[in-house]
Amino acid sequence: MATQAINLAEKLAGFTEHWQPRTVAEYNGHDIMVVKAQGEFTWHKHDETDDLFLVLRGELTIELRDRSVTLHPGELFIVPRGVEHRPVAREEVHVLLIEPTGTPNTGNAATAQPRRVV
Repeated sequence: MATQAINLAEKLAGFTEHWQPRTVAEYNGHDIMVVKAQGEFTWHKHDETDDLFLVLRGELTIELRDRSVTLHPGELFIVPRGVEHRPVAREEVHVLLIEPTGTPNTGNAATAQPRRVV
C-alpha cells in the first residue's frame, strides 16, 4: 500500500528492459504498472479482461486486426477483452498499464513476463 506519492519517472529510470512491466502500486485488485516499449510486441488477446494503455512519453501504436490506433503522451486506449492486438513502438515509449493482478501480458501464462514489483 502506497503511503506517499509515487514518482513514475523515477520508477521508469530504474530499469532499461523493454516489454517487461513493473508494478508500482496496487489498486482494488489491480496492478498499476509502468513499462518501456520499443519494437513490436506479440499479437495476443486477453479473454478475461480489457487492456488499458496510457502513454506517458513517446508514441505507441496499437495494431488491431482491422485498424491501428496511435497514442501520444496523455492519451489512452482500452482494448476490449477478447480483441487481438499488438502494441508497436518505433522509438522507446513509456506507458502506464492498469490490469487485474495476475493478468499475463501476452494473454498466456506460459509466455508472459513474471510480475515485477518496484
